[in-house]
Amino acid sequence: MDAERVGDGGGTEFDRVAGALRIRIADGTYPVNGTLPPQRALAEEFGVSRDTVQRVIRELTSEGWIESRRGSGSRVIRSQRIESSTPRRVHRGGAVTVGSFIEQAFGLQEVALDVYTLTAESLGMHLQMLQAEWVRVRRAESHPTPPRVSVRLLLPSEDLELPYPRAMHPGEAETVRERHLGIARDAMASLPRVLASLQASKLVESFDLQVRHVALPPAFKVYLFNESEALFGPYVVDERPIVLDSGREIEALDVIGLGATLTHHIRDDDPNSPGSTFVDSMQSWFNSAWDLLAEAT
Repeated sequence: MDAERVGDGGGTEFDRVAGALRIRIADGTYPVNGTLPPQRALAEEFGVSRDTVQRVIRELTSEGWIESRRGSGSRVIRSQRIESSTPRRVHRGGAVTVGSFIEQAFGLQEVALDVYTLTAESLGMHLQMLQAEWVRVRRAESHPTPPRVSVRLLLPSEDLELPYPRAMHPGEAETVRERHLGIARDAMASLPRVLASLQASKLVESFDLQVRHVALPPAFKVYLFNESEALFGPYVVDERPIVLDSGREIEALDVIGLGATLTHHIRDDDPNSPGSTFVDSMQSWFNSAWDLLAEAT
């Protein structure tokens, strides 16, 4: 078996590269109408084969992130949008992204992050990129007091029959399901390592990660920061080919979580303002699902 592969349902190296490139497109590292680096350069950077990079390019193309043409490279045609009721520049480069909100939250001494999502893949990738950015920046800057971080992660139960991803052909249903579970489990396993690495790098003082599963198919994702800010986005379902690690494509119903349009809401001094009402209602929803519906992992 190829060292980069973990069965026909998906490989960890494939998922790692695809996740990293999705994050870079979403945060503007590769802007819309810009091009991705050549495949050879990506293979060298990530330490994977050209075949893996080619399969990642096919996956990003099927997801609608890029347009790939022979001889012209891969051009970015879509990125993530965040619409805020209180526009502001929170990222060092000026881009408003999920990662920029996480970075801003981690600038506080106490960080409480509640997340409800289909998988932990995007959260893990954002934290990994945050670590890389902080290590680079803090070599040249004074180190502020690192924060104490508490993360509550709410995920759908593994035995729940999800409406997506779902193969269009019944005979391929188990392959798509196993691929999804593999991605979800790999992402979940990576979170403690990423947070422990942040602590070892003295970028966080301590961390507490709690994970619970709930028998609810996610219709949306939500990030809640210190009970004062929310990022919210519905999952939009699409019919598209899913590229397996073997290179085989399966037509399926799926959602593109990282590329979903998100809305940003802030809890302000007015408890009846639209922002305060939204944040409070989503925090109440999360707490009720966490306390009354979810089971600890």
